[in-house]
Amino acid sequence: MKINAIITIQIFFVLWAIRSSAQQTIPEVESLLSKMTIDEKIGQLNLVTPGGGIATGSVVSTNVEAKIKAGQVGGLFGISGPEKIKMAQDYAVKHTRLGIPLFFGSDIIHGYKTTFPIPLGLSSSWDMELLRKTAEIAALEATADGVNWNFSPMVDIARDPRWGRIAEGAGEDPYLGSEIAKAMVNGYQGNDLAATRTMMACVKHFALYGASEAGRDYNTVDMSKIRMYNEYLPPFKAAIEAGVGSIMTSFNDVDGVPASGNRWLLTELLRQRWGFNGFVVSDYTSVNEMVAHGLGDLQAVSALALKAGLDMDMVGEGFLTTLRKSLEERKITEEDITAACRRILEAKHKLGLFQDPYRYIDTKRPQRDILTKEHRKIAREVAAQTFVLLKKHRNTLPLKKEGTIALIGDLANSKNNMLGTWAPTGDPQLSIPILEGIKNVAPNANILYAKGANITNDTVMAKNVNVFGPRVVMDARSPEEMRKEAVEVAKKADVVVAVVGEASEMSGESASKTDLDLPETQKKLIRALVLTNTPVVLVLMSGRPLTIEEEMELPVSILQVWFPGVEAGNAVADVLFGAYNPSGKLTATWPLNVGQIPIYHSIKNTGRPQPSSTFEKFKTNYLDAPNEPLLPFGYGLSYTHFEYFDVHINKDQVGPEETVSVSVTVKNTGDYSGHEVVQLYLRDVVRSITPPKRALKGFKKIFLKQGERKTVTFDLRPNDLKFHNAKLNFVSEPGDFEVYVGTDSNTELKTTFKLVE
Repeated sequence: MKINAIITIQIFFVLWAIRSSAQQTIPEVESLLSKMTIDEKIGQLNLVTPGGGIATGSVVSTNVEAKIKAGQVGGLFGISGPEKIKMAQDYAVKHTRLGIPLFFGSDIIHGYKTTFPIPLGLSSSWDMELLRKTAEIAALEATADGVNWNFSPMVDIARDPRWGRIAEGAGEDPYLGSEIAKAMVNGYQGNDLAATRTMMACVKHFALYGASEAGRDYNTVDMSKIRMYNEYLPPFKAAIEAGVGSIMTSFNDVDGVPASGNRWLLTELLRQRWGFNGFVVSDYTSVNEMVAHGLGDLQAVSALALKAGLDMDMVGEGFLTTLRKSLEERKITEEDITAACRRILEAKHKLGLFQDPYRYIDTKRPQRDILTKEHRKIAREVAAQTFVLLKKHRNTLPLKKEGTIALIGDLANSKNNMLGTWAPTGDPQLSIPILEGIKNVAPNANILYAKGANITNDTVMAKNVNVFGPRVVMDARSPEEMRKEAVEVAKKADVVVAVVGEASEMSGESASKTDLDLPETQKKLIRALVLTNTPVVLVLMSGRPLTIEEEMELPVSILQVWFPGVEAGNAVADVLFGAYNPSGKLTATWPLNVGQIPIYHSIKNTGRPQPSSTFEKFKTNYLDAPNEPLLPFGYGLSYTHFEYFDVHINKDQVGPEETVSVSVTVKNTGDYSGHEVVQLYLRDVVRSITPPKRALKGFKKIFLKQGERKTVTFDLRPNDLKFHNAKLNFVSEPGDFEVYVGTDSNTELKTTFKLVE
């Protein structure tokens, strides 16, 4: 026993030495630290926003200029532009004792001025190079405006569409979410953080924020560590392995302790187990909010956060106003403050700010690098690849570029709703609405437009979503009058295109909902349009999965376009008229109704599974609804048809360190060329903790011409067979595995293999 203990201790110190050697000290930073007073170190831990710029929260910092000159600010966010950035940097560099430069952050969630589709939409492309490119363009544009730190990507796993912030992430799956996390970090940061075209990424929200109870923002989260490790933490770990420079904490608690003050989360897991050596920033006033959580007054929670491993306090200024007192009362140590300050200074060093505080300030760059024709062209192409064809009815789609088209819906001609939620750096007035896009793509068609209905007739809802400007504009006419006009227009047309769904701020932060149906006024409009017997295409805009059982049963085609960004109208028109064949696949399951939530593809079996869709007493089911969702994860149709066959595996048995290859042939048997996302799911049949029914372990996006076939091969590597067991060890276990390959998570085409000792 003693020998084993000694060996364990020796291994620990070897690993610690390896980790420590990997985190080399930076002489320039250490020299600066040796000169700094306690107050100057505390000042570096303070992140503020001056207001009057980009709104991202309800609190605005005061006396910002004076605080910068007093050495009480480490970074700013919410401002941009070379002139403003230079003015603020001058305050820090020229008017403080040590001239420590600031860094400048911003929420650049899905593009800077060139706004791409919302992240949930981007994830639906299943194209990692495409996502990396959008992040690269965002970094190029943001740095041209002086911003060098981005509060993105958001990698929270989200399985409750009531939660509005599902719009900001990659959906429900940890494997796909991890791949997207890596792509986005690589796009923002590139290979050189000090390059003036790259910026530091900040992965958020650490951790578990997407599992807020009842889908209500900022709410409690409670889950086992097994679920954390296997389902909610992987995208964060992937971002760290990709080299992300910073991490933002979440608002929720983790094991009863709010994330911003959770030492297990920020130190034991993040730094000691995962080896993260960047810095950690709180979310907007989340340190102060620990008071409302019930953990003490501002001084107490600020000390708790610092001791836990939080380095920077966003806006709340609890660090600035209380840490000195806590130091004097020996509730924290000088080393606690120095360690946090060191990490902030190291980040500034990585950004090249000590070498040149003004390196990101170039008055020529905004005109050259921001919202260029090339960027808009890419935004248009990207958006088209995110749309998901939910339903095809007869041969309505693609549309012909001739005849008379009735374009119906408030969202069809609304610049204010094209960018979607969390696009604070974009200008909605520069967006292309769908009416304009259709006219651009089909100039020879006769377009008749009618509003048809307000987005909602609920005045309270309208007020709540119009916080950042008019997203829902109430028409002076009655709903009946607007609907009658739309019906008359529809009767004159060869086809109806009805643009329906959410206003942009009906999803996003502080936009949780308990009702995911389309607003009743829009449902009435759709019913009336269908009764005209004119073919109807629904273009559906939303930031989340919706409950559209009624609409799916109507004789209509449905194209989900999320919020497509600055080139919205042109991209939608490209897909409607067949210039691009829709290839998007859902990255979050669409429930039949809210009573099924949470519902996701990798759910586990119970001890009493229901073997079919037929109700059986004393099985896991509902009296009033089926178990199956409306639309499964990975789902998405095409104008053409893809046939899968000849699934093959290269070996029936594999050892724990071997790779197994799975191949499948895919043929385009339809009338159009197009992309298909081939998906691979794995089922571990028997293991020491209950396995999910299926887990995504691979995907490839391929292009097939009409009549073409391709063989797609996936390599399942040793880590793909592993999971975190009851002791949180990452292991694989011998036994049988089932492999499913197909077009979505419901595919039945499968093969098997055995993992042996």
